[in-house]
Amino acid sequence: MSASTTEAEERRYAELQQMALDFARAGETASLAAMLEHGLAVNLSDARGNSLLMLASYHGQHETVRLLLRHGAEVDRRNDRGQTPLGGVAFKGDLEIAALLLDHGADLEADNGLGMTPLMFAALFGRTAMVELLQARGASLARRNRLGLSGRVLLRLARWWHRLFPRSRAGATDRA
Repeated sequence: MSASTTEAEERRYAELQQMALDFARAGETASLAAMLEHGLAVNLSDARGNSLLMLASYHGQHETVRLLLRHGAEVDRRNDRGQTPLGGVAFKGDLEIAALLLDHGADLEADNGLGMTPLMFAALFGRTAMVELLQARGASLARRNRLGLSGRVLLRLARWWHRLFPRSRAGATDRA
């Protein structure tokens, strides 16, 4: 804290940062836009390293994602677990946000932990439409993670698992 900044000002700034993170998560685009216009850092992150873009992407906030990308948010900024926004979106299955991130240069082959690429997350969770989108943009089913499993193998495993346990697909948006 600088000599000219009071504790009350520091607390208020922390509150404003938390509000911005909540706005990103909830898709309160207009409120977040006003904060960005008044100098809020577009790459602000929470205590776990989740950036505004990561939160908006993961929670399916399309307009907020567009706003953050227009303001220059780092498309591949990782959280503390090494995950990228595209990795989170591939898990969730939001094709529109995945396309937005890819249009802004998201890394198709980014390691999101254990060598898992966004395509591998999509394959593992049976997000076949996401797998197809990522493949169309150049991602490979042949690349292997640190366990030696390829995207192709993960997709086969997901299909087998979901046939055996169809109710395990909680939240899935497409069929494997």
